[in-house]
Order: sequence, then structure tokens, then C-alpha cells
Amino acid sequence: MAAAAPPLKDELDIVIPTIRNLDFLEMWRPFFQPYHLIIVQDGDPAKTIKVPDGFDYELYNRNDINRILGPKASCISFKDSACRCFGYMVSKKKYIFTIDDDCFVAKDPSGKQINALEQHIKNLLCPSTPLFFNTLYDPFRDGSDFVRGYPFSLREGVPTAVSHGLWLNIPDYDAPTQLVKPLERNTKFVDAVLTIPKGTLFPMCGMNLAFDRDLIGPAMYFGLMGDGQPIGRYDDMWAGWCTKVICDHLGLGVKTGLPYIWHSKASNPFVNLKKEYNGIFWQEEIIPFFQAATLSKDSTTVQKCYIELAKQVKEKLGKVDPYFVKLADAMETWIQAWDELNSPAKAPAKAK
Repeated sequence: MAAAAPPLKDELDIVIPTIRNLDFLEMWRPFFQPYHLIIVQDGDPAKTIKVPDGFDYELYNRNDINRILGPKASCISFKDSACRCFGYMVSKKKYIFTIDDDCFVAKDPSGKQINALEQHIKNLLCPSTPLFFNTLYDPFRDGSDFVRGYPFSLREGVPTAVSHGLWLNIPDYDAPTQLVKPLERNTKFVDAVLTIPKGTLFPMCGMNLAFDRDLIGPAMYFGLMGDGQPIGRYDDMWAGWCTKVICDHLGLGVKTGLPYIWHSKASNPFVNLKKEYNGIFWQEEIIPFFQAATLSKDSTTVQKCYIELAKQVKEKLGKVDPYFVKLADAMETWIQAWDELNSPAKAPAKAK
């Protein structure tokens, strides 16, 4: 009997930001090889990134980004993994899975290797339940259902736009927590998927993440971080806050929990503190801003929502620091570039 085709083989791209050779793909080969990879090379474009044989991929470096986007390339971060969002922009697939190059295949409690991509696909293809919390977690998983008292009128759920996975071994901590708990490791495997309720924000991590590009892609902008910017390591969280506000407005769902990956190495907490320093203060203003953010009835598409949100960022967070004025401008530039590259008449961008 022929083996079943990998799910969504022709509908999903895997986006990987990197500054190094991608030897880590060898352990992911059984799960990733059937899919197309988009590799976004950060740092020196003259450096050659080696990819193991047998993978179908395209690779973009900074020269490619500048060539494809022209002046609008200013919205793509440099010397920061936030550059991965360029891969989202040039993809032509319905779904995106993104992973960091220090994330390895994890094992479940029985010792079986976890196919993270397969679980993300399951999450994305099942509805979310953001309007009423189900105490048995995801009612659409095998062995679960809606509990007594769950409104029948809400049981169809809403389309799932984002699947947010977790990590074993090195937790995704900020620098102060890393410094206080340098030896802490996450060994807890929690076999659960939850929908994040409407009106609730969360700190999105970009190293084990999948989303429906058609539903929410233009909101997945990882901001201005890294070289020349006063902040770093807030790229994925910024995208998560923007995305969650827009998902809530448009009636879309966000799931978190399974799948797990094995996060292999901790980044330097002192380097991280330099990157996060401003953000640690600013987030006390940023989070209330997003908690209070509302979008108008005229914002009926992700692009319209995002432009409206960018204007609010400029007006309200611009008072916190001039950086947010620059960020708001970059948010609008991002949408312009997205629409140009993804217009029906536009031919796919090509890496050299």
C-alpha cells in the first residue's frame, strides 16, 4: 500500500532565518524534506550558507531583499531573526511554518519523535473557540469534546489563523529571568492545545510557529529590530500582539500548546539584556495600548486593520519614544510591499 502523501505538501512553506549552515535540517529530514523551504539569510550576504542535499529550497540574502523590495527594503530588519518575515512576504503558499535553526526534534513521554509540523497542520485545520472557554481544552482533538454547559450556538468555532507551539529544554525567558534561573529547563510535556480567548493577549514566540497566510499573513510583520534599532527580541511578540488584536476583530482564532520542539541552546543573557532593555520598560506602555486597541467596522481586511493599527501606534506609542513613529511608518511600508509582491499580476520573486 502506498504511503500517504504528506499533509498540505503543496500548500505550505517552511521559513527559516539563519546566519549559519543548516546542518540541523538533517534531524528534521523525515518531516521537512517533502516541503519547500524559504531560507532568509541574515548578516553578511557574502557568506555562503550550506544546506544539506535533497531539500527543495530558495535562499534570500540582504542583497536579494534590497533588489526585490527596493526602497521598501527598509522595513525588513537586519542582523536580527525578524528578517524571517521577508519569507512570509515572498511565499505563495496558503500556510507558513517557521522554526529557528537551534530547534531540534523533541520526543514525547513515550520516547517517540514529535512531528511538529504535522501537529501544527492539525491545529490550523481545526476550528478555534475564542468566544467561550472549553475546560477540556481543544474540543476538536481526538478523545475530547465540548463539556456540559458549552453553548451549542458557539460549537462550530471560528477559523484558526495561528498555531503557536512550545519548547522543551531551554524555555523562552527574558534576560532578567535567564539571569535569575540560569540552569532552569522545561521538562514538562503537557499534552494539550488551547484556544487563547478573545480579548486576551499572549507573548508569541517565533521559533515554533505556524499560521494561515491567507487569513492573517499581512499582520505577521516582525517589526524593526536589530541593527540600528534601539530594541531587539521583541519582534515576534510585536507581531503576536498585532495579530491577536486583528484576529479578535476579524473573528479568527489563535491556538497554543502542542507541538513541542527541543530548544537546544540558551542565548547569552547579557547580550539579551542589552537588546531587551528598552522593551522591558516600554512593554508596560505597549501592552495596555494593545489591550485597549479597537478597530473600526471599516477595517474588513487584514491590511486595513494593520494600517489602522499603525496609525494608532504612531499617535499613542509615539509619545513613549520616537522609535514607535519610525515603527509605525515601517508597518505601513510593510503593507505596501506585501500588496505589491502579492498582487494577482505580480510574478513570484526569485532568489539568485
